[in-house]
Amino acid sequence: MSYNLLKGKKGIIFGALDENSIAWKTAERVKEEGGEFVLTNAPIALRMGNLKELAEKTGSEIIPADATKIEDLENLVEKSMEILGGKIDFVLHAIGMSVNVRKGNHYTEQNYDFTQKGWDISAVSFHKTMQVLYKKEAMNEWGSIVALSYMAAQRVFPDYNDMADNKAFLESIARSFGYFFGKDHKVRVNTISQSPTPTTAGQGVKGFDGFIAYADKMSPLGNATALECADYTVSLFSDLTKKVTLQNLFHDGGFANMGVSQEVMESFIKGQEEK
Repeated sequence: MSYNLLKGKKGIIFGALDENSIAWKTAERVKEEGGEFVLTNAPIALRMGNLKELAEKTGSEIIPADATKIEDLENLVEKSMEILGGKIDFVLHAIGMSVNVRKGNHYTEQNYDFTQKGWDISAVSFHKTMQVLYKKEAMNEWGSIVALSYMAAQRVFPDYNDMADNKAFLESIARSFGYFFGKDHKVRVNTISQSPTPTTAGQGVKGFDGFIAYADKMSPLGNATALECADYTVSLFSDLTKKVTLQNLFHDGGFANMGVSQEVMESFIKGQEEK
């Protein structure tokens, strides 16, 4: 259902890889709500994914950009404003990657070159993106910048590895840079801590199916889907949330405030009885 919440608004969406990704779903919902945008991803991701299909579907242009490189981001922002005909109203940062996870390195046995690369892609790229937007005064007043996070930034999920550290840093960057963006340009910056979601990136984490099943049993409302996250993101891009900033917003069916659910307790008791 469309309410034209984003009619006349223009933005940049990072990270849409395929139809399973939250960024992909968000792009579709933004289009339905009347928004226009440029799609971007790293050149290697563009070769792996199906972004051309999304671009055709939404009538959008693709600008390749490595979000760890300032010159790429400067080109992205400048060309986006040319294509969209003015300043930016919204940005979605949906980028995250751990080489240590991909290589199967345990958290206690990290390759620190891999650690630094993942840290740069997953967190520092968010600072670089905002720094370019800030310096170029590329955002309209009351614009909205959103990045995607996960509960492992606050709690221990052993197999999430160094991505947990990356997400904690990401959330800190959102608060710190969000202060200056809000004070100087009336732009809001938030992160969404989403339920474990079966995206292509998420499924690369060891035991991810277990994460999903456990979180679903723990959450009173169940896990939030990628489409539901896209809806929530649209609300943060809209003028309905003009005074929401510096927040890490849990979109997880209530998981963040749970100690234990009856379902989880019952399955634990049953497991004990069967021993």
